[in-house]
Amino acid sequence: MRLQDKVVVITGSTRGIGKSIALACAGEGASVVVSSRSAEAVQRTVDEMKARGYVTAGITCDTTVPGSLGELLRFSIGTFGKVDVWINNAGLSSGYRPLDEMNPEEIAQVVATNVTSLAVGCSIVIPWMRAHGGGIVINMSGRGGKGEASPWTALYAATKAAVTSLTRSLAAENKGSNVSIHAVIPGMVATDFYKDIATSPRCSGELDNLPSVLDAFGVPLDAVGQGFVDIAAQEPGKVTGQLYSLLHGKRLFRGILKMTHARMTDKLK
Repeated sequence: MRLQDKVVVITGSTRGIGKSIALACAGEGASVVVSSRSAEAVQRTVDEMKARGYVTAGITCDTTVPGSLGELLRFSIGTFGKVDVWINNAGLSSGYRPLDEMNPEEIAQVVATNVTSLAVGCSIVIPWMRAHGGGIVINMSGRGGKGEASPWTALYAATKAAVTSLTRSLAAENKGSNVSIHAVIPGMVATDFYKDIATSPRCSGELDNLPSVLDAFGVPLDAVGQGFVDIAAQEPGKVTGQLYSLLHGKRLFRGILKMTHARMTDKLK
């Protein structure tokens, strides 16, 4: 029970990666605040977690709506008295398509969800943590988070590079304080993120290889949840500004071997 007596708040936590983090943290003894844009999804997730004996509460929160993240913080403090770990997980995909096939409204929405709302969350919770005993902020990075080229997901990758840069800068600004600020690249996770995704005919051929890539390099949901638990269990302020990748070690080595075999056997298109 490494998170016993901790309060963990997670944006976008009623499905996929966010929900796996919520379940993993609750399983380690944390009181967990879940949130998403759907009131029905929030209630369903809270009911499911309580049925497992977990301590949890939930609130509807569209992170792109002004004031919503402040309301999430107030709700969490009002419900559990504090916030020890804040996880900026809510994100939006731009699909597999070139930037010139996206309209300005779509571009603005992805940036608002992946960057602006995350920055607002940090601006609200970091000062509160500094003044109330410290804490840990974990930001969700992703493909492109190391600044690498990411064709067909250029906008999404750019937002994740921004998340990594923002995280490191905020960590430097708060170095020596009682607050740790990290970013995580979870790797490819087989969730509904990859289902019904907007795809351009110009890159649809590459998606034919997606099942093989997921098989080789996919990170299981439970491994993602435990990865976040490991970070949330740190001592606040001791380590900060880290970019953690959950695809590493034996899992990465096995993936390389699988992809090599797929190429040698002409399974890749």
